Amino acid sequence: MQLDKSWNTVTRVIMKRGQKKPKTSTTNLFDVPQPRQREYLPKEFKLTVWSKIKPYFAELEKREISNVQELEQWVSDKSELEAVVTEALAWRYIKITIDSKNQKAEELYQYAIQELIPRIASFENKLNKKMVDSPFVDQLSSDKYHIHIRGIKNALSLFREENIPLSTEVDIYSKEYGKIFAEMTIGIDGKEMTLQKAGALLEEPDREYRESVYHKINQRILKDKDAIEALFDQLLVKRHQIALNAGFDNFRDYKFMSLGRFDYTVDDCLAFHNSIAKQVLPVINETHERRKKALAFDTLRPWDLTVDLSGEDALRPFEDVDELTEKAISCLNQLDPSFGKVIEIMRSMGHLDLDSRLSKRPGGYNMPLHITGVPFIFMNASNALGDMRTLLHESGHAVHSYLTRHYKLASAKRVPSEVAELAAMSMELLTMDYWDVFFDNEKDLRRAKINQLENVLKILPWIATIDKFQHWIYTHPEQTAEERKNNWIRIAKEFKSDIIDFSGIEMYQEHIWHKQLHIFEVPFYYIEYGMAQLGAIAIWKRYKENPQQAIKDYTAALELGYTKPISEVYQRAGIAFDFSEEYVSDLVTFIRAELDQLI
Repeated sequence: MQLDKSWNTVTRVIMKRGQKKPKTSTTNLFDVPQPRQREYLPKEFKLTVWSKIKPYFAELEKREISNVQELEQWVSDKSELEAVVTEALAWRYIKITIDSKNQKAEELYQYAIQELIPRIASFENKLNKKMVDSPFVDQLSSDKYHIHIRGIKNALSLFREENIPLSTEVDIYSKEYGKIFAEMTIGIDGKEMTLQKAGALLEEPDREYRESVYHKINQRILKDKDAIEALFDQLLVKRHQIALNAGFDNFRDYKFMSLGRFDYTVDDCLAFHNSIAKQVLPVINETHERRKKALAFDTLRPWDLTVDLSGEDALRPFEDVDELTEKAISCLNQLDPSFGKVIEIMRSMGHLDLDSRLSKRPGGYNMPLHITGVPFIFMNASNALGDMRTLLHESGHAVHSYLTRHYKLASAKRVPSEVAELAAMSMELLTMDYWDVFFDNEKDLRRAKINQLENVLKILPWIATIDKFQHWIYTHPEQTAEERKNNWIRIAKEFKSDIIDFSGIEMYQEHIWHKQLHIFEVPFYYIEYGMAQLGAIAIWKRYKENPQQAIKDYTAALELGYTKPISEVYQRAGIAFDFSEEYVSDLVTFIRAELDQLI
């Protein structure tokens, strides 16, 4: 998951016994790149209070622009100001996620969303209007500025002064969700642990033990279901009002415009849902049948879905986060030395926070830092196979951030999620040839690859479920909690495998959507994962056919940042931006063939 802060939005993703742990590097192998040189703001400037930053916004608003060259300089200065502000806000967000009990960090964050962002949003609209109204705007290079101007015109069309306080309230409420989940812990084996760490225990071979862990996790979530439902009701009301204020009938249509979805429509999302249900779900049913048979179970229960079919202990590809980092760097280096270099630099700068601990917020993300030029990775590692995948995923985001650091236009670096997640999900698959770094025998390596490919498919129906549910939620704003629950059950059933037995635990399924952070913090930002997953499969397919050319095209696509439409970025990577049944069927057939070779 990649998070990026715009001015008016605070964004809402045991080693094998006897295996020797590699040494952690003690020297910096690479020079840390210098931050972007400031040309407008003083080098020593730091964002603290509104009175310190306001003069720069005011100067840009009042500055006379007499020709196209002066307009380009004005745009450059505005982008530098935006980069400084977004990085300062990014650090405030990072600090509240790494320690939810840091009161000072919480105060600074609350000041940002209550005092800084509303004022900045108002100025941003004035500056956007100044640019669009300039008589010289049509003289700007279309190749360089098309995406930038398109985004500004879209922001202008959506801006309403009355939505500023509402957006502030939404930001505050949405972050309450993270607080609730950050405080969720359960006791297992005499230890208090986060739900993330407990989730790793669902890979253990003892079935009764897995079942007990599953119940503890879900029972703990249910304890806060009323608070979470009440929180969502607040978000629903305010988001709907924001949409009405902007002239939309519902929040879904407003959010599509807000997310800048210029390259596809609501109908394309519905086509995605349909393709996943028809082409992916049957293959997932096959994998579940194979799992049930291999485990020799009469029924397959939800706590049986991540245990390894070999009956052996769960794969533990690392012992601690130092080892995880070292192995990830080695893996990335073998794929392309420039990829490993990025993570090495981040480690040397302290831009990795990977371990799961109490009072740390859930989830994982890569945070671009537009002035520093080197991003920050946050995750909750718990010694599970999924943690290895998560770091490689976030490494894809990090490499993407690094490859776009040279752009002066902030909009060129604020990559749409459909492209950002393509970078990350592709990295998971592209590195698979080098996973022997994590596993010292062929059997474990094969187990890990099977797990990865099954997960590539299994995530797609869940993505379709969450997205379709949000389509219903925001086009039915008068819903009750009971209606919401019933429609969740109805939609989830469309994408749920009939092979899995949920009898006796229906109460968990009724509220399982509470676990999905995106619904609360970043509404409608989730289908991008599915679109990007299809793209990642296509890139990996090309890599299997011609590795050198595939990596070259993948890197070239990432280097484009957001200077081209989404479809053109995918095209530069050598793939299509397509959700048709025929295209999805072709990709699923490829994955099925790769799985057959491993099993």
